[in-house]
Amino acid sequence: MSITLTKTQELFIQTKLETGKYRSAEEVLEVALRLLDEYDRADREWIDAVRVKIDAAVAASEHTGPMDGETFIAGILERFRQARETQQ
Repeated sequence: MSITLTKTQELFIQTKLETGKYRSAEEVLEVALRLLDEYDRADREWIDAVRVKIDAAVAASEHTGPMDGETFIAGILERFRQARETQQ
């Protein structure tokens, strides 16, 4: 595979090489790609965790009667107040 870097990308790699931490442009790119993979994996894990929470909330809502908005907001504010008191 052959890639073409922009001037900004070349400068970035050159700056990294000048620190002495990396021995080659390939090493800089290898680290960058590994970090990108870790980022993507963490992003997928976060999305999966949110999906599980949403599914649980939907399932719980099927067993809960309707609630007006004011009661709902009052409940959330009360939980925040209790959490703040617990932290103090």
